This record gives sequence, C-alpha cells and structure tokens, in this order.
Amino acid sequence: MKQLEQWRELAQQLRVDSIRASTEAGSGHPTSSMSAADLMAVLLAGHLRYDFKNPKDSHNDRWIFSKGHASPLLYAMLKAAGAISDGELMSLRKFGSALEGHPAPVLPWVEVATGSLGQGLPIGVGVALAGKYLDKLPYRVWVLSGDSEMAEGSVWEAFEHASFYKLGNLICILDVNRLGQRGPTMLQWNTAAYVARAKAFGWRTIEIDGHDLSQIDQAYADAASAAAADVPTLIIAKTRKGKGASSVEDREGWHGKPLSKEQAEEAIKELGGVRNLTVQVRRPEGPPAPSRPTPKSLQLPSYKVGEVVATRRAYGDALKSLGAARPDVVALDGEVNNSTYAEEFAKAYPERYFEMYIAEQQMLAAAVGLQSRGWIPFASTFAAFLTRAYDFIRMAAVSRANIKLCGSHAGVSIGQDGPSQMGLEDLAMMRAVGGSTVLYPCDANQTARLVAEMTDRPGIVYIRTTREKTPVIYPFEERFSIGGSVTHGRAEHNDAAIVAAGITVHEGLKAQEALSKEGIASRVIDAYSVKPIDLKTLRQAARETGALVVVEDHWREGGLGEAVVSALEGTEPFPKVIHLAVHEMPGSGTPEELMDAAGINARHITEAVRTLVSGKSPTRVGGR
Repeated sequence: MKQLEQWRELAQQLRVDSIRASTEAGSGHPTSSMSAADLMAVLLAGHLRYDFKNPKDSHNDRWIFSKGHASPLLYAMLKAAGAISDGELMSLRKFGSALEGHPAPVLPWVEVATGSLGQGLPIGVGVALAGKYLDKLPYRVWVLSGDSEMAEGSVWEAFEHASFYKLGNLICILDVNRLGQRGPTMLQWNTAAYVARAKAFGWRTIEIDGHDLSQIDQAYADAASAAAADVPTLIIAKTRKGKGASSVEDREGWHGKPLSKEQAEEAIKELGGVRNLTVQVRRPEGPPAPSRPTPKSLQLPSYKVGEVVATRRAYGDALKSLGAARPDVVALDGEVNNSTYAEEFAKAYPERYFEMYIAEQQMLAAAVGLQSRGWIPFASTFAAFLTRAYDFIRMAAVSRANIKLCGSHAGVSIGQDGPSQMGLEDLAMMRAVGGSTVLYPCDANQTARLVAEMTDRPGIVYIRTTREKTPVIYPFEERFSIGGSVTHGRAEHNDAAIVAAGITVHEGLKAQEALSKEGIASRVIDAYSVKPIDLKTLRQAARETGALVVVEDHWREGGLGEAVVSALEGTEPFPKVIHLAVHEMPGSGTPEELMDAAGINARHITEAVRTLVSGKSPTRVGGR
C-alpha cells in the first residue's frame, strides 16, 4: 500500500508539473500529459532500469515518447528523476531551452526526435532489433503511444515487423484517452478493437485501466517477464484526457491548450498542490557490453577503365567491402536488394542485414533506431519509393540521425518500367533535408569511393545510383572528396562549361567530343557532390567561360540545376545558363529514347552549347 501511495503522489506531481510548465510557457499539451501520468509514474519508479547520470550506458532500458506532444510529462519525469531542476522544467518551449515543444536529442536522455505521430513505435522496432540481434543485451524498449496515431499506417508496419523479428524486448504502452486534436478518435474507448488488431499481428496484449496503479504494475511485470518468449507486448490502457482536473478532464477543445493561470491554480489545488518528490530509478545491471571487433583495412572493389558497370552494382559491391572492414555497418532494404545490390551485403553478413520488405517508412525508422545505438545503417530502395518515407527522413534530421541512404533506379534512364518507377524528385527532396549530403556518382570506381566516404560522414547522406550500365571513366586510384567535383577538358579559353552528374556526365562527354570537331572548346564538370556542391569550381567556370549548360536526369525543380544557380549567386557578371532537365511526364521506352525525348542527351547538350556560343539568347533557361 505504501508503494502504491508513493506512485499515486508521483503521478499527481507529474500532472501538476505538466500544468505548471505549459501554463508558464503559454502553450503545450498538459491534458495529453495528464492522461498518461499514472502509466509513466509506475514505469519510472517501478520498472524502468536507467542510469540518468549515464544515459549512454548500453544496459539502460530505452524509452521513447511516440506521443511527443506529451513532452511536459516527459520533462516532468526528468525532474522527478533528478535529471533537471524545477527551474529548467519551467523553461519549457522558451527560446534557447533544450526543453523543446516536442522531444529532441538536444537532451542527453532523449535519443530520437518525436512529435510527428506514428514514428515512435517504428523507431522502437529499430532499437529493439539492435538490442536483440546486434548489442545482444537484455535492455527493454518502452514506447508510449497515443490512440490517435494508431490511424497511421506506419504503426502497423511496426506491428508487423516487430512480430516477424520476434521482438519480445519491445513493449508498447497505448494511452487510449479517447480524444484527439479536433475531437474523438476513430475508435474512442473501444479497447477490444485494439486488442483484436494487435493479436492479429502476433502481439501479446494486456488490457488495463490506465489509472489503476496495481493493474499498471502487474501489466509491466508481465510484459517484462514475457520478453524471453520472443513476442512483443501491447498494453492497452484506458485513460481520461486531463485526468485529475475536473475543468478539463475528458472534455473536448483542450488539445494543445495550456490552462490559464487561474485555471492552473484551481487544477493544481484539486490535484493536491505542488510536490517535489525525487525518485530513485533502478539502475541497470549486467555484464559489460560485448566489445565490437576492431575495424579492418578497407579493400574496395576496383573496375577497369572502359568496363561497363551500373553504379547500383558498384554500390552493392562497395557495401559488401564495407561490411568486411567495418563491423559497425549494418544494412537494410525494402525487398529490392537484388536490384539495389544490397543483396551482396545480405549474403555475406546476414547477421547484420535486416529485410524491411515493402515498408519504406519502417525501413527508415529502423535505421534511425539502429543508429541511436551506435550502428551505421545503410538503407536502400528505389529512389522513387523513398518519397513514401520522406517524413521519416525529415524527422531523422531533427533526431540528428546518422543514416546512409541509397536510391537506385533514378531518372528516365531506367527505361521501359515507366514513370511510376522513376526517381525524378529525389535530388530536390534530399537537398531540402537539413544538414544532408547528396551524392550522384557517374561510374563504378567513383561510386565505390563515395560509399566509403559516406560511412563516417555525419548526418543523413544520400547516394543516387543508376540502373543502366555506364562506362568506367576514372581509374581505381582516383579519389573523390565530398564537396568536390571533376573537370574534364578545362582550358584557358573554353567557350562553355557543361555541368552534369551521374548518367548525364557521359552524355556531356559525348557532346564535348562532338563540339570539339566544330571548333567549340568546352569543359565538362562532373558535379558528383550535389550537396555540398563545389562552389569554387562552378564560380571559376562562370568567370572563365561565361556560359553554362546544366543537364540532369531529374525534374527541373530542385535538382542539380537549382543547386548550380544557387552556387553562382552574387557572381558578376552572371553567366548565361541553359538548364536541361526532364520537363514533362515520361512514358515507357528505351533509355536512349527517353533521354532524347527529355532533352537531356548529347544531341540536346550540343545544341544548347551552340546556342550559348553563337551569342543567341538562351531559350531554355530553367527548362524547356
């Protein structure tokens, strides 16, 4: 009884502090925090194994607030654990505070960013994969989810994969408080429906009153003891939004609204007043974490100049080489590894490969979860299908995640499969991600070198690969730095510069040869590093030639052309620029037919350079 009373007092403190902090901030989600306060009080004081003084301890349980808008509750828990002061708690949502409106890893106890609903559980799958198959440590992964986010398809991708991978170390606590942002949720308090759905996906379910401390305690104990059974657990907790404050409890119209000072004072009084309890959270125990093998010397694959090899093939070969040299590299794919060639890694290192099937959101989320445990994930699929997971990529940047992505089958050059399979938006998409790196190699040796460069490049690094085989033009010994480029045929009196990347580099070189026979001297800039782009080389080309043709196998919006024009900002005089890019929806055809129809092959490049050199006004600036 004494323990239950202590937990009850702690839960009330968490509610009061959620109100106090959000009222002081003038914004936030106190009622969403209050519904889960009992659930989190019992977890913090009774079941979580965590050293708050050493959040990087490998033995710590991991905890993720998927309902990130309940951040006041998370921060109140940190205060109760002695991790932050009351003064810090009251800085919630203020400029310069680490206590942001939704959790982010600017705090050492927060490993991943949440707030975009439907992401916490899929990320938890990635963390649980690391615990069971890579770290091989007994930590548990606790995820607090909200009932509103159960409408997200990504949640059910997580349910499916957690069951398939037998993640008994994953425990999801579902806060069923009935109310969403604009009113009742789809299922409201129909907890039986959640039970049936979770069971259909192979999960163990425990249905409880989310305000009954004894039921909560027993559910957590049962879930933890079931971990060895290799079955993930969903605890379905029926709760009341705004629990404990009669002015807001189970009332619509209070989502995301703080209480006024007068309302807060009344609610705090009703909840028994301000408390300053400090909880002694149980620290984890266990043998030292197994050490990872020491990295070995990297032996990259090599290709002979003149050989014809697809860059997607070189990606797979290089990834396999990385697997041999770097025991911290893991790979994921979306059931296309025989096309991305990630299958080479899967065959060589199956213990470090995770098949995500046709679930791109789960693939990205798993990568974020894996990297939170110190692994370096390479995730691959067709470039077109990464668009499905863009919100996960965006949130990965908020998480300061260290993930490597490969998009294959880019551009109209994939040929007969048609536009549904063509990545034509990916450069724009990935360039827009905060802190991202975007690479687009043109041959096999360049691809292998850049894959190696990706490994220790912090943040989100994207490499675009091509389906078609292309000639190897660089010797194995050549190096390619991120932020660099390669210039072919630079001379003091070049008439124009052709800026290309990936497959259009080869078209640019064909055009350069044709133009030279007409007495027109051009240089071809292989801008393999699209972000960061080589400012120095581009500005030098603008000064020395005054005429640039940018050509890319991508929509004209947001890709290489706009990266080049942005790089030339402030250049005086500004050069004449023609931008050749995909300008209308393609269909099926051979790669040669489609590139010609898009106006991005050697014939069109040659024509564009002639236009610039003749002194005519460019007819294709910014596209056709």
